[in-house]
Parts: sequence; C-alpha cells; structure tokens
Amino acid sequence: MKIDPNSPANLSAQIANAIRDGIVEGRLIVNERLPSEAELAEQFEVSRPTVREALKRLAAQSLIRTQRGATGGAFVNKLSYQDAYAQQVTTSTLLLSMNAVSFDTACEARYALERACAPLAAERRSADQLAVMRSEVFRQNQSGLTDEAFCDSDVMFHRALVDAAGNPVLSYQLAGAVEAMQPLMNMITFTARDRARMVNLHKAIADATEARDAPAISLGLTELEEETRTLASAVFARRTPHALRAAKD
Repeated sequence: MKIDPNSPANLSAQIANAIRDGIVEGRLIVNERLPSEAELAEQFEVSRPTVREALKRLAAQSLIRTQRGATGGAFVNKLSYQDAYAQQVTTSTLLLSMNAVSFDTACEARYALERACAPLAAERRSADQLAVMRSEVFRQNQSGLTDEAFCDSDVMFHRALVDAAGNPVLSYQLAGAVEAMQPLMNMITFTARDRARMVNLHKAIADATEARDAPAISLGLTELEEETRTLASAVFARRTPHALRAAKD
C-alpha cells in the first residue's frame, strides 16, 4: 500500500483509499487487526494525526471498527448491506439533486427498477411485509394525515414491496430509487396528486402481492408511474408561466 506525496489529493484520503483497496481486494480480511497508528505512520511516511484522520474516514464508511484496551486497535469490519444502505441513499440523493437529472429520467429508472422486483416479491413476500403494505395503505386513507406523513408512508410502502423480493443486493441497489428518488418525486407532485387514486393503486399492488400475481404488481407500478408523470407535467406546466412572469418583473 503506497501513496503519492506529490499528489494534490489529501494525504489522509490517499491512506484511507489505500487501506480500502486492500480490504476490497482481499489483502486485508474481515476481523484482521490493522497495524498501529505509529506503524501506519512509518509505513506511509506521514504523521500520526494524518493516519488518525484516515482511520476516521474508514470508520465513517463502516469499513473498520476500533476497540480499546490491551487487545484493541483498528479492525477490518464486516460490512453489511444495512450498514451501506444509508450511504447509498445519501449518494443517490446528492446525484439527483446536484447533477440536473430530469424528472422523467429519475421516474423511468425508479419504476423500471421496482418492476424488476415484482416476480420475486410475488414469489417470496412474507406475512410481515404484506402487513406493512396493508398498514401503510390504511394509514394513507386517514383524512387527517399530513402531506409529509403521506410521503413517508409512500416510501415505507414501496420499501416493503422491494424488500419482499428477499434479495439484499436488490434492496441495496434500490435504496436510492425508493428512499432518494421517491421523496424527491413526492416533493414535486404532492400538491397535485389525488390521494384516493394513489391509495387505490397501492391497495391494488398489495392485493396482487398477496395473490402472488407478478404481472398485476408490475401493472400497478406502471399505472403509478403514469400517474406520477402526469402529475409532474401538470406541476411543471403551472410553474412555467409563473417563472416567465417573474423573469419579466
């Protein structure tokens, strides 16, 4: 593991990347103890504070854990999908908000990915996942539910459907779609949507999931996509004249 002292990249970032590469490539295995700070500082020819900062970066990514005591130190962590889930959501949210991804592009990706889960969800759904979907449909039907709570329930409903596929890799890959794209879509469309229509579509998807009817799940998701695109078009159409008037003023 080496770093380039002449590189413009931060030294602690280079060290973190070098150790991360060692973990990814299998040269550093799960539960293996890393060299001490002093040993790493000597190996990379940097100060101990620089090493300490690198270890903090790795800990923030859940790649290592630290233990105190005589047998303590920094150890290679066993990264779970759940540990990485939040990072996936954050990264997806940033990509969508900072890289000018169009609503249609995000919508297309989000529903195409979820439809891919339909056959597996129909086959593998559990009673608990069905209960979550039913509970969220019931919650969405409450007349006093705020827009924010409705959006949260919407995310929970789709998260249960995705998790019903019983594949942690799919759940991880869809984290951005369900918990990043969906909230952003809700922010745009919540003022225009017909809650009753959305709830009916959710109920139809839940019914199809319970009946193990994959084509019907996929159809329900397609109808949701069409509804979402229609709502977004209406919202954008209303915003355009307002923006033009503001520009003239």
